[in-house]
Amino acid sequence: MLTKAEIISKLTDPGIIAVVRARKASQAMPIAEALLAGGVMAVEITMTTPDALGAIREVSGKLGERALIGVGTVLDATTCRAALACGAQFVVSPICRPELAHIARAAHKPVMLGAYTPTEAQFAHEVGADFVKIFPADGLGPNYIKALRAPLPHLRIVPTGGVDLNTIGEFLRAGCPAVGAGSSLITKDILEKEDWAQLTERAGAFVKAAGAARCGVKA
Repeated sequence: MLTKAEIISKLTDPGIIAVVRARKASQAMPIAEALLAGGVMAVEITMTTPDALGAIREVSGKLGERALIGVGTVLDATTCRAALACGAQFVVSPICRPELAHIARAAHKPVMLGAYTPTEAQFAHEVGADFVKIFPADGLGPNYIKALRAPLPHLRIVPTGGVDLNTIGEFLRAGCPAVGAGSSLITKDILEKEDWAQLTERAGAFVKAAGAARCGVKA
């Protein structure tokens, strides 16, 4: 079993957290396998996925030693505890609920709480969030992250929303240890056609872009 420090290390390398909003629970496994084949190992199965807890249990049971299977869109303590019991290795919420941080930390799992403003981001950090999810980030952009981190450099910010192949490098160069990628990675077309080969290809492109950004190269 991975330690919390090991999970955090894997979340930030290559630094891409795939946000999975599958149409049905049966898609979760092939999605995770396709992402893993493309080099993306952090898979956040959101609670908006039908039978999300069952999907987390199945995927973590099969891929837990090679991938990081987490839970997203967690809004309450009951869901948080249930997901952890099903094998979730990290917890993500779009909002800032202190009790989620307390539950995850007691289970020795990383937790990411949502924020939008500097005050909210600092509060999330103070209540125990390991990462702060800036959401939605598409209306803010990398320059906002730079401005936010100037007075608050201790925050580990993970933007979600607006992260695509054109912006991932800018967000990482702005100081983000990781990014969340949803529909820009797992597109509507991929889900409709269940084109997992295309997903593997897109995952590889995201990993390549992240690697270029880490090396200071503008892709």
